[in-house]
Amino acid sequence: MNRCALLTMTDIGHYVSYDHLLIEPLSRLGWQAELVAWDSPLDWGDYAAVIIRSAWDYQDRLQPFLALLEQIEKSPTRLFNPLTIVRWNVDKRYLLELQQQGCAIVPTNFVEQLQSRAIEQAFDRFDTDRLIIKPVVSASALNTHVLGRDNWQQSWPDVQAAFQSRVAMLQPFVPAVLSEGEYSLFYFAGRYSHAIVKHPKPGDFRVQEEYGGELISITATPDMLLAAQQALAVIAEPLLYARVDLVRLDDGSLAIMELELIEPSLYFNMDLAAANRFAEAFATMVARP
Repeated sequence: MNRCALLTMTDIGHYVSYDHLLIEPLSRLGWQAELVAWDSPLDWGDYAAVIIRSAWDYQDRLQPFLALLEQIEKSPTRLFNPLTIVRWNVDKRYLLELQQQGCAIVPTNFVEQLQSRAIEQAFDRFDTDRLIIKPVVSASALNTHVLGRDNWQQSWPDVQAAFQSRVAMLQPFVPAVLSEGEYSLFYFAGRYSHAIVKHPKPGDFRVQEEYGGELISITATPDMLLAAQQALAVIAEPLLYARVDLVRLDDGSLAIMELELIEPSLYFNMDLAAANRFAEAFATMVARP
């Protein structure tokens, strides 16, 4: 039986992961899947394939993480998704390329060296009373802040400290996140699998389960599928998995919040057949030269 490593964190802690649901369907297809911390001192050549999964601390040690993936990719071991995709997707400035290719994104300012003036300008540019600020390299809403036009100065010392050595991205707060939720569509080997909507708990804006977010399975609508397919069409390289996060803007149109190609939760728990679809997609892709 071939061995396959599912890269995760050393200590998953309070995070909610469903990667264990892959072990049985992969086993039925002849793959011994193991959950392995990405920073473990292992001989990665012992695995025929490595799948990046819940490595949700990579942003804190980005260079060692990328060095590990480079080591794996230089070996006979197959890496999914490939390193070229990781390098492109790890920095959220990829959103600009999606926009240049005609995809609708949440309006975004990228700021290399954050100054208070950039925040004032963003309120005016986006004509909004609330801003979201987050790092361009981040996961799980870490170092993400909501700033109000009338009181953001109170948070400025914490924001300034958080972004002292980070590139920041500023976006208008999208009210539909609270009322309608954030949509996620999942694709395995280029084929649509399932979709969910995520709602934050009352009084919060973060939709992740770790922060009390609620998940509901949905049937993706034609406009959701079109927006997701437009984003994925920008990627020329085959992908084992992709998650497209969408929100509805004030004008009623859908916009891409993120295109997750590295380590997104794929919520196998929300669709009974999702883990099977993933395993079959993996078996198909790994059989290709």
